[in-house]
Amino acid sequence: MDYVTLGRTGLRVSVAGLGCGGFSRLGLGTGKSTSEAVALVRQALDMGVNLLDTAAMYGTEEVVGEAIKAVPRESVVVATKAWVPHGGGRRAVASLEASLRRLGTDYVDIFQLHGVAPEAYAEAREVIAPALLKERAKGKLRHLGVTETASDDPEHDMLQRAVEGEVWDVVMVAFHMMHQNARAKVFPQTIANRVGTLVMFAVRNIFSRPERLAAALRELTARRELPRWLADSRNPLGFLLHEAGASTVTEAAYRFARHEPGVDVVLFGTGDPDHLRTNIASLLAPPLPLADRLTLTKLFGRLSGVALDPPWSMPGSGSS
Repeated sequence: MDYVTLGRTGLRVSVAGLGCGGFSRLGLGTGKSTSEAVALVRQALDMGVNLLDTAAMYGTEEVVGEAIKAVPRESVVVATKAWVPHGGGRRAVASLEASLRRLGTDYVDIFQLHGVAPEAYAEAREVIAPALLKERAKGKLRHLGVTETASDDPEHDMLQRAVEGEVWDVVMVAFHMMHQNARAKVFPQTIANRVGTLVMFAVRNIFSRPERLAAALRELTARRELPRWLADSRNPLGFLLHEAGASTVTEAAYRFARHEPGVDVVLFGTGDPDHLRTNIASLLAPPLPLADRLTLTKLFGRLSGVALDPPWSMPGSGSS
């Protein structure tokens, strides 16, 4: 496993982070048992993954709590989230307390406000964050984070405000091969301000289901946002698959996100042990060849908001 320092938090984290939500929810969403989900998390820990990203609304905090009993608490970085769009500080603190009970731990390493829309940011910054900072002083959390509403905020308006202050040590941002605008809109500021980054949506169904890709390309070419040949091609992303490149488009997607300057951790979701191993191998592979990266940027670098559907509307999504 490769490790990086997560911005100014000082936390040493694995570049592959296990997302415990999404469609799979560690397998719970596809019919696996709780014991199987716990075993999957422990397998990830055995493979060197030390960042686990869950949330109150995922229904997997108990699984994470059971899994981390097998390791020293300081060896794992636990991140969870509270969704309190208009609930004020009291609801956020209550959510934190409930998460600590479900996780069976005295503290979480990263406590994130979940899916903060641009219009809700002022309350998050001025009301909710101060309440949570008081809990940090009590030792119940180590670092504050915030995550964006990708499908409703494709230009990262909220995060562009969040990364300029000193409140949020970590942000979660959507970034993938066909939605690259965080390169210009977010990452320069996170690098400059030493804000840690967790990347979500690195792999989308659009990359693994040809019919979804074809439909998206037809729409984008009709709007003249892409060249026509992409919609006419039987294998439009086939240029990524060659001996010196990737073996699958999914692998290419993970490698593209993993090695982008400004990216610390790429989150992936799974409910299957073999899929777990494959995802980690992709994230530990070297960067894509320069020619492929340049082609991806030339073709898709100007796009915004492609394939940012919430994971529950995209069965089989590999992201958290």
